[in-house]
Amino acid sequence: MPGRTVARQGRISARHVRGFGAALIAVAALVTAANAGPARAAAPAPAQQVAVQNR
Repeated sequence: MPGRTVARQGRISARHVRGFGAALIAVAALVTAANAGPARAAAPAPAQQVAVQNR
């Protein structure tokens, strides 16, 4: 294509390095989110436990 420069073989352009870095960060975020597991429900406050026990 006219106007485009050809990169030397064996060298990675900065654009490709940034894209590869972004892909690694995205994969790491997905793996972390998948391993996080479901959130746990908070334990009821002591006053609520008393009210339930008096029923």
